Amino acid sequence: MTIRAILLLTFFSLGFGCWWQASAQLSPVPVPVENPITETKRVLGKILFWDEQLSSNDTVACGTCHQPAFGGGDSRYGRYTGSDKGTIDDVWGSPGVVHMDQSGDPVAHSMFGFEPQVTPRLTPSNFGSLWATEQFWDGRATSEFLDPLTGEIVIATGGSLENQATSPLFNPVEMAKSGRTWEDLTSKLESVDPLALASDIPQDMLEAIQSNRDYPSLFQAAFGDKNITPVRIVFAIATYQRTLVPDQTPWDYYMAGDENALSEDAKFGWRVFQELRCVNCHEPPLFTNNDYLNIGLRLSKYDLGRQAITGIEEDGGEVKVPSLRNVGLKARFMHTGEFSRLSEAIVFYDNAIALPGRDDIPNGGAYNFNITGYVPYDLEAFLRNGLTDPRVKNETFPFDRPKLNSEKESLLPE
Repeated sequence: MTIRAILLLTFFSLGFGCWWQASAQLSPVPVPVENPITETKRVLGKILFWDEQLSSNDTVACGTCHQPAFGGGDSRYGRYTGSDKGTIDDVWGSPGVVHMDQSGDPVAHSMFGFEPQVTPRLTPSNFGSLWATEQFWDGRATSEFLDPLTGEIVIATGGSLENQATSPLFNPVEMAKSGRTWEDLTSKLESVDPLALASDIPQDMLEAIQSNRDYPSLFQAAFGDKNITPVRIVFAIATYQRTLVPDQTPWDYYMAGDENALSEDAKFGWRVFQELRCVNCHEPPLFTNNDYLNIGLRLSKYDLGRQAITGIEEDGGEVKVPSLRNVGLKARFMHTGEFSRLSEAIVFYDNAIALPGRDDIPNGGAYNFNITGYVPYDLEAFLRNGLTDPRVKNETFPFDRPKLNSEKESLLPE
């Protein structure tokens, strides 16, 4: 019997490994009553999500930064240099659009020149947020959704995905020219051919476009008439996102009773994951508690995090706990993007310097890990293999997508 097998039996004898059994299955994604899921709306949302024409200069789609094969995150990264390039406040963020004036013409940016701008935080996975009542690292997209034009309440509660979808469309770093308006976007969608820049279009999207060859017709199929409105745009995008449920990981099958679904080292990693109290923050089955914590990654003065939204000093440096489902597919880790390997992110919790403001583990006391021997390797085996849905990794339905025009070139770090 191997050492790992002996230790695994020891964990079982101590009671580890079975206490998540009752709650292993993911609950249905909450859907606001004001925006029920329909097939025509889902397909429209999928088309919009992957259409680079939603950006002001036709270079960035929602899906550009949320690629399934990279865990719903970004395969690309660039340096956001903060106040002084090459210092501690640098971040590896996600490339967006070049800086543009109100006419959509490129204008030199003080930090990026005529190169694509980079976000000050790394793009989070769009899969891990389906059950959350707030979106973004700092939770600024809330549950109540208001009509962007009238200010009337459209979704009373449960509309954080709709709120999140509006932001990148008008962010001058991510997708928009300066001063972009909803009229700019809706009039553009009325005139362009859906997915005109994409190739290798999946069958469900292709059939929808063949039946409804322009956006007004696609909106009519989804909503009953051809009007393209801000509410309808984000309703469709949020509907599509709510159908992207990565619940077919080896861990899911293991918890359902398939003892062979996890490898021996991944099983041991799962036991260690519980013993080290990782579950207190990355709570199964979502592998997040959707709370906000400061893990001591960096001084809060460089990024106030949740405090910038709440105004509460105790929230300084806190960001949302990300889901670890499909984390092994990501290109970079943490909201700063400072780790390029999953192993680095794991070892951080053993070697981390106790920076001021770091929170304790919820219901688990102070950080006091002892990650030695096989432990980091088994933890990585569990995270990388046990929590990866093969449909996500291989980009098969419902995680399939077209090839983007911008994928012909990629932004690499200097």
